[in-house]
Amino acid sequence: MKFKHLIAIIGLSFAASAHAADMKELRVGMDPTYEPFEYKAPDGKLIGFEVDLANALCAEMKMHCVFVPSAWDGIIPSLMAKKYDVILSSMSITDERKKAVAFTDHYYKTPARIVIKRGSGIDGSVASLKGKKIGVIKGSTQETYANKIYGSAGATVIGYDTTQDSYLDLTSGRLDALVADIVEVRSGLLNKPTGKDYQMLDKDLVDPQVFGAGVGGALRKQDTQLRDQLNLAIKAIRANGTYQKIADKYFDFDIYGK
Repeated sequence: MKFKHLIAIIGLSFAASAHAADMKELRVGMDPTYEPFEYKAPDGKLIGFEVDLANALCAEMKMHCVFVPSAWDGIIPSLMAKKYDVILSSMSITDERKKAVAFTDHYYKTPARIVIKRGSGIDGSVASLKGKKIGVIKGSTQETYANKIYGSAGATVIGYDTTQDSYLDLTSGRLDALVADIVEVRSGLLNKPTGKDYQMLDKDLVDPQVFGAGVGGALRKQDTQLRDQLNLAIKAIRANGTYQKIADKYFDFDIYGK
């Protein structure tokens, strides 16, 4: 029985490897609400840094990218349900998430900061946010951090399905602050007319346990060959200049990080 069981496992592993090697199409799960990473243009077309990055990775692997929209709070369950093959959607590589999924190498790394209304008197300290309402994206590392640091000290942390909803509540006065990725909030709020009365505090929020080691692609744990293919593709587009060309289209700083 043990030998037969081993043969079955080897057969399944071989089939999975063969499947990854023969893939002509890569289904990519994304939450298209994170400007400038992935969002919809006025004509409905999906655009952004990670969209371009995914297409470059697919080209390197000689595959065709198919993008599958997914709400953030269901993005990992949908991966497990095989609605797509990989998540490329600003997902931080954390120990907690590693319990459920495998990750590629990181392909960008940006910090989170607090966003407030100018003149609010909030300085980012726990004391200044006690009793305040803080907006975050549900299931994000920012939500984990806000609950750990501020929620435990008397702030109310409110989760949102989309960044746009959190921006609307901040500018409408229903929130006192946001904990947000600096790139997303600059592009989605602060660089727009609706964000002129708001500012991002200077201090990066630091907690390696919460924020992890940057952003990577998330896959089902058994899809090891696809993970390896993606890692090779990430290295290749970094080496041949494609990554930098894409990054320069969206950012004026080193998005890759260390």
